[in-house]
Amino acid sequence: MPRIAGVDIPDRKKILFSLQYVHGIGPKVAADILSRTGIDPDRRANELTDDEVTNIASLIDDEMVVEGALRRQVAQSIQRLREINCWRGDRHKKGLPVRGQSSKTNARTRKGKKKTVAGKKAVGK
Repeated sequence: MPRIAGVDIPDRKKILFSLQYVHGIGPKVAADILSRTGIDPDRRANELTDDEVTNIASLIDDEMVVEGALRRQVAQSIQRLREINCWRGDRHKKGLPVRGQSSKTNARTRKGKKKTVAGKKAVGK
């Protein structure tokens, strides 16, 4: 199994899709990496030579922020928003949608499981 940027990528898949297992590399960036290194995107990851894997790894290490560093960068950005008490930071703190989505009815993914609140009891006569 080839190891790129600290991640074991699947070796039976095409290299175009295997590269996308690295956090921070999507379809376009994977295609750009392969075109710059001159590797055919339809080749399987286990068919690559050690030199080709080294070329891909060095290109990623030199020019991109991926995996742990990228996760740390995102976490620091969110922490900064929380500390300056801006609207987006407050939404992050409360666990609500951050980008303006409606939260009255939907947003269950962000808010979590329903928390039922007891309604008013009817006053008996």
